[in-house]
Amino acid sequence: MPASPEPADEYAATATAMSAPGATAAPEARETGPKSTQAEKTKREKPGGFVGFVRELPVLIIMAFVLALLIKSFLIQAFYIPSGSMEPTLHGPGDRVLVNKLAYRFGDIHRGDIIVFANPNPAAEPDRGIVGGFFHWLGEGLGVARPANEDFIKRVIGLPGETVEIHHKTLYIDGKVLKEPYVTARARNEGMGPYGPTTVPPGKLFVMGDNRGNSNDSRAGLSFIPIDRVVGKAFVVIWPPSRIGWLHGL
Repeated sequence: MPASPEPADEYAATATAMSAPGATAAPEARETGPKSTQAEKTKREKPGGFVGFVRELPVLIIMAFVLALLIKSFLIQAFYIPSGSMEPTLHGPGDRVLVNKLAYRFGDIHRGDIIVFANPNPAAEPDRGIVGGFFHWLGEGLGVARPANEDFIKRVIGLPGETVEIHHKTLYIDGKVLKEPYVTARARNEGMGPYGPTTVPPGKLFVMGDNRGNSNDSRAGLSFIPIDRVVGKAFVVIWPPSRIGWLHGL
């Protein structure tokens, strides 16, 4: 049977062809095939750069709002200076300052500190209910709702138990002259009329504006400030750019 060797020759030829250098593409294709498929799957699962950013944008915005609200509520808050009662230290209206709300949680209030405090004689707030109250609080935190009672910014002059008095246009604390380099000669002459002596009650502060002739402070309407009404310590001017700088006490 002369035709019988041909299948063996064909098999040998096929085996030789597969073992030849040019025939290595088939095994490589089988090896790289699954990797290529996995890469394509990963590419399909991974969102595109711009599309992914657009999808994540609402979450990022919400996170930014929450973070800003937490910082403003518990750490640092910017305040607008509405009047000239603290000139020349703070110019108003217009200056903006940052207030450290943690300053007095870990430290004491000192004479000369510039503090922000809530109105010691607040007006009654309307009953907004639980939901309405929450949204009003949220609006205040985000700066889109005006608080029912405005905050004040003044300088600490008298601490609890100290006696404050003014005579001959000079301020005395417990009978000793208090040097005040932040008060101008004009403010001293026009706004330092006789006062006291009066003793600061426990748990309260005596505050004054640097612009003594144009300041509603503890000498008149505000009276003594309860320490628990203090919001925090003003420590830096952030606006306008020409006035950026640290605030200092005595």
